[in-house]
Amino acid sequence: MKGVFMKLIITFLLSLNLFAFTIHDYTMKSSKGKDVNFEDFKGKPIVLVNIATKCGYTPQLKDIESFHKKYKDKVVVLGVPSNDFGGQTPESDKGVAEFCQRNYGVTFPIMRKTVVKGSDSHPLFKKLKELNKNQDIQWNFEKFLFNKNGEFVSNFSSNVNPMDKKFISKTESVL
Repeated sequence: MKGVFMKLIITFLLSLNLFAFTIHDYTMKSSKGKDVNFEDFKGKPIVLVNIATKCGYTPQLKDIESFHKKYKDKVVVLGVPSNDFGGQTPESDKGVAEFCQRNYGVTFPIMRKTVVKGSDSHPLFKKLKELNKNQDIQWNFEKFLFNKNGEFVSNFSSNVNPMDKKFISKTESVL
């Protein structure tokens, strides 16, 4: 009886992991309209940043690109444009990618404009809200870190620069 009970407990605990949240369960469209399956990034940490083109934090794109260049073999960086905060990303999907490349030399992948807050938000951002005590993203340039297994590790507010010691340290802890 004791052995059966232990097997049930172990089976239950293993099944919990099957339903655990990972970013690898999601896809988005690239700025070019192609499906980007986050499962393709298994084995590498992911930094997801909601970006904008007309925000006071937009110059962070330069530092996000510096971070990307420094860690490109170890960490996946993805920019997710959103027009949810004061209409600060008015360009088309292609226009956002061109703006980022032309003005900040961005080479990391840029997704299609995505709703990141509210009831119409992308399912990934709904899940991130749930993990963040049901609080929506507060502003543009919030950063989300996921480990190699796609599990959520931490988020960083807009005012945390991607070259900040705190951000680098947390990212390096999941390499």
